[in-house]
Amino acid sequence: MASVSVDEAMRRAITLAARGLGTTSPNPVVGCVLLDAAGEIVGEGFHAYAGGPHAEIVALAQAGKRAHGGTAVVTLEPCDHTGRTGPCSHALIAAGVARVVVAVPDPNPVASGGAATLRAAGVEVETGVRAEEAEAGNVAWLTSMRRGWPYVIWKYAATLDGRSAAADGTSMWITSEAARIDVHALRGTVDAVIAGVGTVLADDPRLTARNLRDGTLAIRQPLRVVVDSSGRTPVDARVRDGAAPTWIATADEVGAGPDGRVDLPALLAELHHRGVRAALLEGGPRLAGAFLAAGLVDKVVGYVAPKLLGAGPTALLDAGVTTIADVIDLEITDVTQVGPDLRITALPRKREA
Repeated sequence: MASVSVDEAMRRAITLAARGLGTTSPNPVVGCVLLDAAGEIVGEGFHAYAGGPHAEIVALAQAGKRAHGGTAVVTLEPCDHTGRTGPCSHALIAAGVARVVVAVPDPNPVASGGAATLRAAGVEVETGVRAEEAEAGNVAWLTSMRRGWPYVIWKYAATLDGRSAAADGTSMWITSEAARIDVHALRGTVDAVIAGVGTVLADDPRLTARNLRDGTLAIRQPLRVVVDSSGRTPVDARVRDGAAPTWIATADEVGAGPDGRVDLPALLAELHHRGVRAALLEGGPRLAGAFLAAGLVDKVVGYVAPKLLGAGPTALLDAGVTTIADVIDLEITDVTQVGPDLRITALPRKREA
């Protein structure tokens, strides 16, 4: 096998890390490629599930003695603590790795420090290689760890004229089956799905991650969160069916904001405490508006159907915008056709102070 550059190895490590999306939380996704002293790939791995071996350990097991004197290329700084597994920094030192190349430092104060430990043991450490790409692949976990609440994705479905339902309230189906399958795949990558009690009362959704072709449930289900300020969720609502864990978040439990409704920052802080690193905000134009008004949305994913209604509920209600100067400006990062519909992904731009 021909030798590869560190840059090429990091690109491969980032690709490997993505295989863990949706299964590693509350841990990050991490990929690792091990090169021997001649620059040939002798081991690679990714973190597949929480509690399982870390990427570096998988790659070291593949490489065996060929890791000695080689280079470990890893998307996140090797951990330096003992949790459900041992510290990767110590494992790399024990294997005789001479150099470790890291894309992104670990922001978790519990696990960070691996780079310092490696350097103290005489291992050469380089950081920042393909950092932007590695950040993008691990954005939910990194964002959550840095600020203490989950990365929030607002998902909505609407017609081309922005309607989420017809004038009589019917909404099945605004978008195509292909788009709905795509949404269930998106649910499978997050730790929680959030909806307002109004959506539960109107639509009685399951909020599970499913295979729509045969109705089977995904092995891993996100936590279903109903934002229900006064506890109106019916006892027979489908979100209470036992198919996935559910939390009915009331103002009495979470705390109330100035409007008497569930305090959203407190809700997100509690979700982070429960291990939620990425959350999908679904259902409820009023709740979506409240999240956006509070600056709590990190990404918008809109499924737009080539249909026109001309009347009916809109996908978004009051988001705190009263004049064009206050508009929530978005940067479109992706537009993909999904069946007959468009999936538009956008990031809110930070407002200047």
